[in-house]
Amino acid sequence: MIESPNRIAPGNGHGELRKPCKRGRLAIITGLVALLATTGLAPAQPASASRTATPYLPAPTGSHPVGVTSLYMKDTSRPDPWVPTVKYRELMVSLWYPAKSPGRKRAQYMTAKESELLLKDGEITSIPSDTLSKTRTNAFTDARPAGRKRSLPLVVLSPGHSKPRSELTGLAEELASRGYVVAAIDHTYENVATTFPDGRVTTCVTCEISKERGWWVKLEKSRAADVSFVLDRLTGAHPTWRSAGLIDTSKIAMAGHSAGGASTVTAMLDDSRLRAGIDVDGTVESTVPASGLSRPFLFLGKPATYTPGKGETAASWERVWTGLTGWKRWLLMTGAVHMSFTDLGVLVDQLDIEDGADIAGTRAMAITRRYVTAFFDQHLRNKPQPLLNKPSASYTEITFCRPQAKTCA
Repeated sequence: MIESPNRIAPGNGHGELRKPCKRGRLAIITGLVALLATTGLAPAQPASASRTATPYLPAPTGSHPVGVTSLYMKDTSRPDPWVPTVKYRELMVSLWYPAKSPGRKRAQYMTAKESELLLKDGEITSIPSDTLSKTRTNAFTDARPAGRKRSLPLVVLSPGHSKPRSELTGLAEELASRGYVVAAIDHTYENVATTFPDGRVTTCVTCEISKERGWWVKLEKSRAADVSFVLDRLTGAHPTWRSAGLIDTSKIAMAGHSAGGASTVTAMLDDSRLRAGIDVDGTVESTVPASGLSRPFLFLGKPATYTPGKGETAASWERVWTGLTGWKRWLLMTGAVHMSFTDLGVLVDQLDIEDGADIAGTRAMAITRRYVTAFFDQHLRNKPQPLLNKPSASYTEITFCRPQAKTCA
């Protein structure tokens, strides 16, 4: 519930605002502001000495410099699922990759207009409207890719509902620095602001839709279709990316946060090219068929929502868990809130905005990067990762859950 005019109600595993107030009083917020709305954040008091003037993402830990490019994709085979008058599906994709050397131009986190719209949508006035656009990244725009033909695994990333693809930049940069190609998708009309090359900015049509379980199933199916289309455009005969020949098409996987994590299950069921998947803190509404899903899968979430036996959101993972017949893990990060698994946990700390987490944003990002990378190294590169087999003294915040026994340790 809303405790005061400056207190915003917490969200669920879809990243969706629970609105006890009149419709429209508090908008769903994209990016940083979206997560303010969905995790119980309140703007900090003005003028704190701890606030960082220019937000920045922690440097990736891999050996490669990182390049990034933006790709526009148009699927003429289907109308837009949310705006039927648009007869085709348009998508913007950010593609990170290992580079031969740093480029001249560091990539922009988001545009000034996007930052302005996100902050305005969240009624956040305590920081300048272009603050998010100034976030310092570690990737260089259109730097020359490194790698041999068909040598780089591909990971697709899907953000939470109403969230921009940029919220997963820190994770994408880490994977790219370790030799992965990473494609993060903006799911059009599911985000407060998506900017296209011609200057158009689409807004969040789905934010205004009343959402029952069946609606979330539709969203997961729609996102799965987006993912398959992006794979077609990256690995087909006429790829959108001119360096697509570097991608090893036998080593493709997916991870997502919130609704993007939930959609990973459906995407894997619908597209066998996805060899492994991760759901990060996302409530799954779709079901796994009786035949099961035999490819590797990782759940990574927060104890408040996904402790086995503790409520309906955890039950959604338990239902999927029973259908996973291959390698699987269920991990929880102590002290985390919904935003802790994305860039936003880091950025709110720097901007002196309280998010309710008991773990620092930089620590949460380091842990998320470490376990996600370990999972993909093991299942796409066949490099065994003992970290995934039992609790680690280096990462005591991570507990391993046994859903059948309703225990985590």
